[in-house]
Order: sequence, then structure tokens, then C-alpha cells
Amino acid sequence: MTTLFRRLIDDQELRDPRAFLPRFAEQARLLAERDGDVRLATLEPAVSTFEAWYYGQRLPNRDARRVLVAWFGQSIERLWAPAPEAVVASRGGCALDGEGAELHEMRRGAAMAARRARDFALGAEQGQLGDETLGYLQDEVRRIAEQYPRVPLSTVFDDLAAAQRDAFRLIEGGRARPSQMRQLHVLATLLSWHMAKACHDLGDESSAMMHARAAGVSAEQAEHPALSALVHGLKSLISYWSGRGEDALFHARRGGAEYQQVHGTVSVWLPSLEARAAALLGDAGGAAAAVEQAARRRERVEPDDLDELGGLLTFPAEKELYYRVETEVLLGQGATGTATGAAAEQAVAAFSDRDAPFWAFGDEAGARCNLAVVRLHDDELDGAVDALRPVLDLPPAQRNRGIVVSAQRVHRALAHSPARSSLLARELREEITQFSPAAPPPAALGR
Repeated sequence: MTTLFRRLIDDQELRDPRAFLPRFAEQARLLAERDGDVRLATLEPAVSTFEAWYYGQRLPNRDARRVLVAWFGQSIERLWAPAPEAVVASRGGCALDGEGAELHEMRRGAAMAARRARDFALGAEQGQLGDETLGYLQDEVRRIAEQYPRVPLSTVFDDLAAAQRDAFRLIEGGRARPSQMRQLHVLATLLSWHMAKACHDLGDESSAMMHARAAGVSAEQAEHPALSALVHGLKSLISYWSGRGEDALFHARRGGAEYQQVHGTVSVWLPSLEARAAALLGDAGGAAAAVEQAARRRERVEPDDLDELGGLLTFPAEKELYYRVETEVLLGQGATGTATGAAAEQAVAAFSDRDAPFWAFGDEAGARCNLAVVRLHDDELDGAVDALRPVLDLPPAQRNRGIVVSAQRVHRALAHSPARSSLLARELREEITQFSPAAPPPAALGR
């Protein structure tokens, strides 16, 4: 949860304790002069205390509360409550940004109007399915594919569910011409695929597999080999993050074996998934062979319609690197001075550019967790903390299944680190525990 206090600190660029503590001391002196309370004049919290405030782990004591309330003009209960969507800092405190709130309401109204227009279009083309309805679904698929890896799931989930429902209804409604049915099944596959990923991100493996199987049925109806291969890849991914290495290996290998004619980047994704699954099972030889196969497939890639859509439907070289590093980390290989260490740093650097077309917050988080584990192997606790900090700063809405498991792998590595008894290591373990209180299956953490 991001508290209002944390949001205000970020807005005023006071996240660094070296910036916050002097400002706090200044506010304490002002309050001491105003109230005639000399005790406040020298009040200054420790760095660790400020960090605990910032992450919502501790409430201030009585005197510190007085300073913060006077500084921000809000009660302590309000400061430690979830931050509203539109907040701006003022000289004395904070207030809802009226212009921002009005803009938010207008955007919400525009979205509601767009959904109403969609419903009209879907119902107006009686008898036969028209081009506008197909165009609407195609636009939705493209938008969802582009946004899904870059925004919290809550941003796209309702539209994803509505579009999937519309695709199913149009297929079952008997209004589509034979020439339109294949395109509808392609769209239904893509929407069901993303819905399966959404359920997986929410930690609902059962529902995720149901949607994945529906995607597989539509892909077969569409007679689209790359889509069928993509569905096998998703089943492998779901199984991998759930700790079912054998199933993850089976789905990845089956997809690669059955759809060898596919030359888009999904042909590289499948052996990369196979490598991670083999590593999860402790099979170093199988993992190495799959990594080599992925490299050979990369040389023969011919981008297809899935690569054109982008988002999670394409598998760029940067993501292949991230998977290869994770494979080696699971096998216990690598430290900062090794090839694995250099590759881990390269992967983090690649996914630190949020303007890159392949950027995804989940991939950045996974790459950072891998680098943290690599640094712990080399007993670089401070470096591990630096790598992990942006992950732990993610809001709850972005802490999906894969990110939680990745963070817990760092937690496990900390337990075996030579520095595990240090104060910094204990604090980091506690923060990871609070980041992901629901522990993943032990098998998902590797051996």
C-alpha cells in the first residue's frame, strides 16, 4: 500500500533521507517556536525510522506525529491511509487537485461512453456481423496486448473481460460469415490467452488453465500454428511459476515439437521456457541444451503477426537474455565476476529503460531479483539491496505471481548468505516477507 505520507514525500522529492531529515528538523523548529515547546527544537528521527515510516511499517511517536501533522496539514490517520489517485503537495500540506480530479472524472465518463458505443455497435449490426464490430475487437486486442505488460492489471482487466465476452458471443451468435469466423477465433484466442495470464498473475492457477485451454480450442479452430504454440508456452509459464516443473517442461517441449514450422519469436520462447523448467528441476544438461536451441532458433526468426502485435506476444532478445540468466541462477551458477553476473547486469540495464518497446514491469522485476541473487552469491549484500529496491517499491497492484515468487527466491538466497545474520539482511528478509505475505509453493523457488 502506498500511503498518503509516502506519496507526499515522493511528490516533494524527499525520498532520500538526506533530503527529508533537514526538512523535518526545520518543521520541528518552526513548531517548537509556535507552541513554545523547546523539546521539539532538536527532534530528528533516525534514518531507519524514516524508512519505516516511508514503507508504512511503523507509525511515528507522539512528538513526531505533531510535527508531521503540522507540516502536511493532515491527521496522522489520513497520512497513513492509502493515497488517493490525485494528490498534490501544497506549501502547508496537501489537497485534492481539483483540476486533476475533474480530469479523472471526465476520463471515466469518456470510458463509459466508449463502452456504451461498443454495446450499440455490437447490437446494431443485426443479421450479419459487420466490419465495424470486427474492427472494434481488433482495436481492443491491439490495445490490450500493448498495455498489459506496462500497467497494473486493474487498468485493463474489465476491458479484457468484456472483449473476451463479446468475442465468445459473436462466435456463438450465428451472425458471422464463414470468412469472418477464422478472424473471430484468432481474436478469441488472443483475449483468452491474456485472460489466462491475468488469472495467473492474480494467483488463480485453476482459472488460468481453464482460459488457456479455451484459447487452445480457439487457436485450433483458427488453424493458426503460431497461436497454438503460444498457448503451449503460456501453459508452461503458468506451471513454472506454480512450481510444477515437470508440467512446465512438458508443455514447452510439446509446443516446440508440434509447431516446428513456426518461425516467429514464439519459436525462441518455447525452448527458453524449457530451459527454465529444466533448471527448476535441477537438470543442468537439459537446461543448457534448451538454451542452445533458443539461440539457434533466434538466428532463423521471421517476425509474424504475433510479433507485430507486440507486448507479451513477442519474445525479443532482451527477454531471452533475462530467461537465460534466470536459468543459470536457478542452477546455482554465477557471481558478479562471472559471465552470468555480467549478463544479469545487462538484463537489468535493458529493462530499466521504460521507453523501450519491449519493457514490462514484470520482466524488470524478475531481472532485478535475479541480479540480487547473483550478488548474494558473491556476498554483496549492499549490491543485492540496490538491485531489489525498485521491486520492493512496486505498489500492491503490480505484485503479480511471478514477481512474488522471484522476490521469495531472493529471500531464500538471503537465508544462505554469509551476511544472513547482519541487521541489513534481517531487515531485507522482513521487508520481502511483508512484500509477499502469501508464500509461493516451495517447488517454485528452485533447488
